[in-house]
Amino acid sequence: MDSINGLLDGFATALTPMNLMFACIGVILGTAVGVLPGIGPAMTVALLLPITYNVEPASAFIMFAGIYYGGMYGGSTTSILLNTPGESSSVITALEGNKMAKNGRAAQALATAAIGSFVAGSIGTALIVAFAPSIAELAVKLGAPSYFAIMVLALVAVTAVLGASKLRGFISLFLGLAVGLIGIDGLTGQNRLTFGVPLLADGIDIVVVAVAIFAIGEALWVAAHLRRRPVEVIPVGRPWMGKQDWGRSWRPWLRGTAYGFPFGALPAGGAELPTFLSYVTEKKLTKHPEEFGHGAIEGVAGPEAANNASAAGTLVPMLSLGLPTNATAAVMLAAMTGYGIQPGPGLFASNGDLVWALIASLFIGNALLLLLNLPLAPLWARLLRTPRPYLYAGILFFASLGAYAVNLQWFDLFLLLVFGLLGLLMRRFGLPVLPLIIGVILGPRLEIQLRQALQLADGSWGTLFSEPVAVVAYLVIAVLFLMPLLQRLFRRTPKET
Repeated sequence: MDSINGLLDGFATALTPMNLMFACIGVILGTAVGVLPGIGPAMTVALLLPITYNVEPASAFIMFAGIYYGGMYGGSTTSILLNTPGESSSVITALEGNKMAKNGRAAQALATAAIGSFVAGSIGTALIVAFAPSIAELAVKLGAPSYFAIMVLALVAVTAVLGASKLRGFISLFLGLAVGLIGIDGLTGQNRLTFGVPLLADGIDIVVVAVAIFAIGEALWVAAHLRRRPVEVIPVGRPWMGKQDWGRSWRPWLRGTAYGFPFGALPAGGAELPTFLSYVTEKKLTKHPEEFGHGAIEGVAGPEAANNASAAGTLVPMLSLGLPTNATAAVMLAAMTGYGIQPGPGLFASNGDLVWALIASLFIGNALLLLLNLPLAPLWARLLRTPRPYLYAGILFFASLGAYAVNLQWFDLFLLLVFGLLGLLMRRFGLPVLPLIIGVILGPRLEIQLRQALQLADGSWGTLFSEPVAVVAYLVIAVLFLMPLLQRLFRRTPKET
């Protein structure tokens, strides 16, 4: 009852004309910058942070919440239309979303992303109200062995389940893990794979790698084949989702939400892992497996829901524990301390008005995003009428702009070209790009969790099996490896008899 009363008070604060204006500004800015590869919501919040100190705290955080959710959706727009993820959490959306766009179903992909974002964000925000204390308590109890096992499960699941060739999948994965090793070893302080280049000491940003592999690699691949076939204009197709699209989307929205929110609430979770797992799940459960890899709407609906549910879940450890799980939450945490607000277990008691206004603004921001982006889906889709040479020239420009904006270093443009050529070669030799991206994202986190687990156990490898969650994860991994063998045995048995 206290939560309901607090939420109603939050709506009373958030629905004032001034705060509604700040929510609209946040949603529009977040969507706009989410479209630009490499900018993202975290950088936007950081840039706006100094000018908001003269604004009331509630208004500032309402605007930040709009930027956060708007940036999540904006990243999916370029993933679908241009195969250029604006955020690492939008990488999965590009796999099926861009194929749908090329098949004349861009509007449907954008619509299912918008509605899925609204559904998942609304459910996730409601779960914050209902279960934030218990989820935060559970997240704290999980140790490094569990996090390590979950990440290994994600690597194995995506690599072994997706793609026709497991060998090529694991080759791509190990390339990604090698890229993730580049930089200074956090434990020993030694340079790894930097080849004497000081600019590689901090590692390679995932946005640079993702934009290069997807956008630059795709642009180079298309350019290499333009002379072999006439220049074509990608069709736009029908402007709205049909009955079949709705029927194939609503279950992935709910399953994606179920994946995204708990992982967002985990201190080592994030949005990347649940989007990967959601995609794998939808590919396994779909009644249209032949469409995956060629533009399956489930492959957009599920990951986008997981992405936005994770964004809601991220606020659980930030508000209740003072623990940010991504860059945007870290910037918002810095803003709170700048206002003299101390996040943690006592936040609801000491600054309940601000917290409930922030939570209420998430519901409002979700509704504003739907009202803003759903009608614009056909308009965004018309961008694909641009002839391919001009379209991919624009992709190269914005990809370069986004890569440079990450660190404002010319060296990132060189890395963009190098990894773009790698993306071209991977397409040429049939290597899947997704395992490489997963390896770059999860590799460093995997190493950190493994080292923490071994350090706490004095080097004993048995600690990796010391938690129930870890054991369950390893059992699932074993099933994934043994399933193809068991399927072959069952197929051969009737023939022999």
